[in-house]
Amino acid sequence: MKSLKWPKHSFMILAVVATWIKTVIVYHTSFEMKIENAMQQFILFINPLSFLLFTYGLSLFFKSPKAKNRYILIVSVILSIVLYGNVAFYRFYNDFITLPVLFQTSNFSDLGTSAAAIINPWDLLYFTDVFILILANKYLPRMKAAVKVNVEFRRAFFVLAIAMTFLNLGLAETERPQLLTRSFDRELLVKNIGTYNYHLYDIYIQSKSSAQRALADGSELVEVNNYIRSNQAAINKDMFGKYKDRNLIVVSLESLQNFVINNDMDGHEITPFLNSLTKDPDTYYFSNFYHQTGLGKTSDSEFIVENSLFGLGRGAVFFTHGGNTYNSMAERLGENGYFTNVMHPNNKSFWNRDMMYKSLKINKFYDVDSYKVEEGQAVNWGMKDIPFFDQSAALMKDMPQPFYSRLITLTNHYPFTLDPDDVMIPEYTSNSGTLNRYFQTVRYMDEGIKDFFQALKDQDVYDNSIIVMYGDHYGISENHNKAMAQYLGKDSITAYDNALLQEVPLFVHIPGSGEGKEMQEVAGQLDLRPTILHLLGVETSKDMQIGADLFSPEHEDFVIFRDGRFVTDKYVYAGEACYDKATGEQIDGEPCQPYADRATIELENSDAIINGDLLRFYDEKTGNLKQDAVK
Repeated sequence: MKSLKWPKHSFMILAVVATWIKTVIVYHTSFEMKIENAMQQFILFINPLSFLLFTYGLSLFFKSPKAKNRYILIVSVILSIVLYGNVAFYRFYNDFITLPVLFQTSNFSDLGTSAAAIINPWDLLYFTDVFILILANKYLPRMKAAVKVNVEFRRAFFVLAIAMTFLNLGLAETERPQLLTRSFDRELLVKNIGTYNYHLYDIYIQSKSSAQRALADGSELVEVNNYIRSNQAAINKDMFGKYKDRNLIVVSLESLQNFVINNDMDGHEITPFLNSLTKDPDTYYFSNFYHQTGLGKTSDSEFIVENSLFGLGRGAVFFTHGGNTYNSMAERLGENGYFTNVMHPNNKSFWNRDMMYKSLKINKFYDVDSYKVEEGQAVNWGMKDIPFFDQSAALMKDMPQPFYSRLITLTNHYPFTLDPDDVMIPEYTSNSGTLNRYFQTVRYMDEGIKDFFQALKDQDVYDNSIIVMYGDHYGISENHNKAMAQYLGKDSITAYDNALLQEVPLFVHIPGSGEGKEMQEVAGQLDLRPTILHLLGVETSKDMQIGADLFSPEHEDFVIFRDGRFVTDKYVYAGEACYDKATGEQIDGEPCQPYADRATIELENSDAIINGDLLRFYDEKTGNLKQDAVK
């Protein structure tokens, strides 16, 4: 029987086709990318091809068939790892991995529990093309035969690759104008230029960001400063300095979303203590408040609260720009006689906190070594909330006053697990174990907060304090939309619904004030810094901050998300569409356009400040550039 005669360059062609088909299948099975029309479907289908043609096509320059096939196999393994890395990352963050995240290696040792919940044995299927190529290389010897590469063929091959690149970019630009210049949404990039090209683009952006600081001078800050000054909200004279010299206690409530407040799960009240605060005469409860974090999650929320600037769109500022000059809330309070500290029972190097807190001018970090973690008190990456709150209140008793303490909780963290003795309500019943357990860990955290308030009273700290509590970021990602739809009684979760689900609760509890109420302003985490500092009588008119005082009569109902989405009192912009906020119906995009333009400006201004380390050129006392700022 005559042996099958394989065409020239069969091994390379097999590699291109196998990786291409696998990537397209992964797009549809592992990522939840919204496809609105046939053109978007076609772009998604072809976008891996140009990169694969270029990358595998480099094998045409190898003369040895053994070296050529080895190169193809190595490339196949690397691309499979890259694709699978995105899949695993997407399962947890509902986002695509970035270059800065890959360098956050100091966090990896603490991620064991979360990783175990993300990875499963079926994930070997993501390496199917690698297995196919190994078998072909071993059992189809004709594929290993030497093939003389014709120069004309090689030239034609790369012309085809270039043509595919321009076709892809042209169609993508038609579907999403200014995709590579004004997009803050990684899903849009992957959907239009593909996973592999997205990572090349990410490398370019990261390199550009690194160069920005080296080339920056103070002249770039002039336009940013002018914009911020012209959009500054006036202070509320009745509230400014009303609680001067009180202690400030800020609690970051891990993964707490607003949908659990004043709600129940199968008849079980989820947050009884926080529910009581929404009606407490000493509490301002903000019911239309949103997180504004990106990939940095908890560390982003810390950064935003301290600086009233956005985190970066590609990684955690705590890692990428930990050595920058900032003018944090902690620094301003320190200048006004406050002892500033952070309390978080975790490894001090996690999220690079030990270095970043120095840049934020925080006096002391009470890390895990400051706590006594007894048997049964450990959870996730640190200490359970109830003993954490109890020991933190005891530490506050001995602090010099006034003090500013920022506490970061841990129990309500993915994968939302509890020891049996800590369970207070049963699990929910849905197709999502994550959502099912979430209600239990939220209930435990709520109990911890109630105990914390009592502990502050027992330590004689409560009466002379302001207690600010806010959800740091979402807990339930879009990967669990089916279960969320079941819980909320909806047929499905739309892009509009997903935007509104980014609501997190904000409580400003002021013992003895008697003026608390529900506040319905649309607001976000960037607004916390000016709000808090003004309550304590600290002037911020010369500070480089984007947020606005929530008690200001000029505060605008407008909140921008890190990915470019936004919410106003009338509109929601999400999934590249404009929605009527009251009805959830998609409308013509014209009313949203002015807000979209402003969102772009504010995100770009914030990025410019961080990437260029521009605050090193700024004198916050005068509100002007330093004399030697311009090169």
